[in-house]
Amino acid sequence: MTIILGGALSLASVGLKPAQTKQIELDTKKKILGAVMDISNLKTGEEVLALYDKRFKSVVVDIDGNPVEKDAKGNPLVAEKIDIQKNHKVAKEERNYPVFMFLDENDPSKVIAYVFPMFGSGLWDWISGYMALDGDLNTIKGVAFDHKSETPGLGARITTPEIQGRYVGKEIFENGDLVSVTMVKGESGKPQDAHHVDGMSGATLTGKGVNAMLENYLSSYTAFIKKQKSASGQSAMAF
Repeated sequence: MTIILGGALSLASVGLKPAQTKQIELDTKKKILGAVMDISNLKTGEEVLALYDKRFKSVVVDIDGNPVEKDAKGNPLVAEKIDIQKNHKVAKEERNYPVFMFLDENDPSKVIAYVFPMFGSGLWDWISGYMALDGDLNTIKGVAFDHKSETPGLGARITTPEIQGRYVGKEIFENGDLVSVTMVKGESGKPQDAHHVDGMSGATLTGKGVNAMLENYLSSYTAFIKKQKSASGQSAMAF
C-alpha cells in the first residue's frame, strides 16, 4: 500500500509541475511589471505574459556588472528563472544577478527603466522586492515588496501602495556614491529628503530589514549601473 501511495503521489507531483512552473512564471512577471506600471487593468494571465514579452528584455550579470550567459554547469541562464531566494544563499560575490529592462513602447531599442530583484530578512521571515529605476539609473520609478510573515497591519504594510509609493522619486546615488534609500524609525507623516522615506509605526525591525535588503542588493548592482551609465555617455557624478 505504501508503495502504491508513494507512486501515486509521485505521479501527481510530476503532473502538477508544469502548472506550478507556469504559475511561478506568471507571479514573477506580475511583480516585475508591478514595479514599473499599474497592471490592475490586466484581467488574465495571458495579458500579463503578453505585455511582459512585449515590453521587457533581461540579462544576467555578475557582481562586477559583466554579463553571465551560463551557470557553473554550463547551462544557459535565464533571468526570469533565477530563484532569488535560493540565489541569496550563495556568497554575494558568486551570485547571478538578474536585470529586467523595461522598453519604450514606441521605440523597443530604448530602455526607460531597469528593474532589480532583491531578497532579505524581515522581522519573522524573508522579505523580497523589485526596485525599478528610471533610465537615469538613479531615480526610483517604483518598488514592489513582498514578505512571508510580517505582522498584519504593521510590518506587512510594506506591500501596500501607501508605503511603496513613498519610494517613488527617491534617489539611490549622491555625487557618484551609493547611499541607497533608508526608511527612518517612527512615522511622522513629514516629508523626507531624497534618500529617506517615512517609517512604519510599530514595525521598526521590518523597516531595518528593508533598509538592509536595499543596501545589500543595490551595492551588488552598482558595477552594472555604472557600466550602463558609462556606455550611455553619462558621467558617474551625474547620479
